[in-house]
Amino acid sequence: MEQNSLREWEAKCIQEEPPRCKAACPLHVDGREFCKQIAAGQVDKAWAVLCRTLPFPAVTARICDAPCKNSCLREKVGGGIEMADLERFCAENTKRTPPFRPLPPRGKTVAVLGGFLPGLTAAWDLAKKGFTVTLFLKNTYEAFETLPQEWLTVDIFKHEIEVIKKMGVTFVENSTFDDTLDEESLKNFDAVFADPIACSPENLKISTPSLTTLETEKKGLFAASQPEKNASPITLIAIGRKGALSIERFMQNASLSAGRERDEPFETKLFTNISKVEPLAPIAVPKNGYTADSAKEEAARCLLCECMECVKNCVYLENFKEYPKIFARQIYNNASIVMGTRRANKLINSCMLCDLCTEICPESFSMKNLCIEARKDLVEQGVMPQSAHEFALRDMEFADSEACAINRHQNGFEQSEWAFFPGCQLPASDPDAVKNSYSFLCDTLTGGTGLMLRCCSAPADWSGIVDLFDKKSTELRSDWESLGKPKIIAACPSCMETLHKAIPEAEITSLWSLLCLYRKNLNPVLPKSIPALQDPCSARHNEKLLADVRILLTDLGLEFTEPELSGLHTECCGFGGLLSDANEPLSQKVAEHRASKLDGDGITYCAMCRDLLAKTGKRCLNILDIIFPSENTDPAARTAPRYSTRRENRVRLKEQMLENVWKTPSTPRPAYEAIKVSYTEEAQKHMEERRILVSDIKKTIEAVQKTGKVLENTDTGHKLIYHRPVTVTYWVEYEMVDGDTYLIHRVWSHRMKILGGSK
Repeated sequence: MEQNSLREWEAKCIQEEPPRCKAACPLHVDGREFCKQIAAGQVDKAWAVLCRTLPFPAVTARICDAPCKNSCLREKVGGGIEMADLERFCAENTKRTPPFRPLPPRGKTVAVLGGFLPGLTAAWDLAKKGFTVTLFLKNTYEAFETLPQEWLTVDIFKHEIEVIKKMGVTFVENSTFDDTLDEESLKNFDAVFADPIACSPENLKISTPSLTTLETEKKGLFAASQPEKNASPITLIAIGRKGALSIERFMQNASLSAGRERDEPFETKLFTNISKVEPLAPIAVPKNGYTADSAKEEAARCLLCECMECVKNCVYLENFKEYPKIFARQIYNNASIVMGTRRANKLINSCMLCDLCTEICPESFSMKNLCIEARKDLVEQGVMPQSAHEFALRDMEFADSEACAINRHQNGFEQSEWAFFPGCQLPASDPDAVKNSYSFLCDTLTGGTGLMLRCCSAPADWSGIVDLFDKKSTELRSDWESLGKPKIIAACPSCMETLHKAIPEAEITSLWSLLCLYRKNLNPVLPKSIPALQDPCSARHNEKLLADVRILLTDLGLEFTEPELSGLHTECCGFGGLLSDANEPLSQKVAEHRASKLDGDGITYCAMCRDLLAKTGKRCLNILDIIFPSENTDPAARTAPRYSTRRENRVRLKEQMLENVWKTPSTPRPAYEAIKVSYTEEAQKHMEERRILVSDIKKTIEAVQKTGKVLENTDTGHKLIYHRPVTVTYWVEYEMVDGDTYLIHRVWSHRMKILGGSK
């Protein structure tokens, strides 16, 4: 990822945008953090928040008229936060004021003409930045008479003036502001700021200064138009702050105008969802101001505005405890590492690529696109961890192998108008559903319905291996062309999405749309309870599919509910993007989360959604369970097949289809399959956790039968063997029972190669 690309990604995430109160405040006080501290009873910390931004805070906090209040998002749900009264409460009750430490002297001098709020602010800010400031004014307290005094006393004002003096500002009283003072000041000082209340442009005999920078035609002189009579005190203070910033830039020979779009109040891009926020009216302000309890109560009404829409609705993002802007930076750093640990690999490979974040984010930030590009980059650099997707890729190859794949015209036909593509997971989960669906299609459609039994190549696509996906796409196209380019009927929404990428010229429709079209020919057996519909995440952008499924279920007479996030905003089951391969614990967490959102039994039209939800203990149906009912009287209770069973189901499906439909003998099974094995519960548990297949164990036994290399535990009589068929070494601990059966006690695997060992 290039730096420009990183900047673009970061700019899309608005989580770090300021809240509306801060954006609307002319001084950009962080009202969100201030309220958070007040609500927590941390008055001194809240005061520190104000002191970071406000000049002479003991005065400013007491005269603030809260121009932010009308912009407060709470205004839409009960009323804006009473910021002005909370600031006053804080000023009255704080026990500690942070010290104001000016920067070291810069050797530059500034004259400030006038001691009203703009002039005092400019003097305060410039002194803090290390400039030597001389303040010319008529008398030190001329500003006090112009300020609201309901909460302000002259003693408080005097105290803040003393603070300004301690910061090194020299007060020159009895100054007269005629048209010569600025000229004289420009000769004696490096820059001059003219307080517009004391020195209007007319007095200074200058044109209207720049609104953005307060720059005038006299080099080094900064001034402002005379403010309106009833101008907000905070607006007057903001004038002084703007002048101080311009003078600092002027001294540094920097651009006076660059990057100052947000000096003034602005519209923030931060989005905060208030759709579930209950209205709550402001806490009435007592005559003597808020008490500690009422201030906490009022501050607690603050919504603490933030976006986090994607994080709140994605278990994956929540799991990594940050938000997309931070993730983009982590992924950028991950790609930049030459030597060391790539700590973001897990983050990159755990994304479900479901694209829910894109739909929920106000700025359409796509973690899917970010992560898939990062995966491609890791693959291209040759640093993608092998373990992340290897099992899924091997499973894809197995589904495409001679043991499982079929590519044939309908029996009795020499051409195919249609081709049924059930994918590889429906045959693995429920081979009878494939047989019944294919039979229905052959009986219903005209022109011949061929069968393409293989993987759609989604694992190659999701793992970011571009070359492999291109190779698989070529194979898919070849199979499709050999059937005469039929219209493809995809049973799985993920297959449908992937086939569109692999063979874009092919006409692809969904099995569910065809079942909807011919729904009057169906004889469903409806469940007794009302299930909740689970839309697969790969269906979210397929409006026709989403609509057809609902029409199909409704017209079949099935009453169903929908979770809060459904259709376009449906949640992943934990399979998408190969999450279950890269991060099994998180995949389980995602599946459990989704299962908890479905009231009652679930019903879906994706084999992996059904199986992953079933793994959590959720009762779940595939719609095919009610359309083509089996002898199972409670299909919702069917458990998810183990990994080895899934492979066996595919092989058996091919054998049965060849034998029953095409009357063709299937390829003989390999010799190792005749080896008799049984398993302890511990061994079965390890096999599922470590994705060690029955075939891996039998191949290991077969290999050792030839070499005779066996380790024996003389205490237990158990024997230990290992075999490394490709890139993984398998270990099997067993004992012989009943003369010819291997009872497997433990199994494990690793990628380390045993030097000097057998293959």
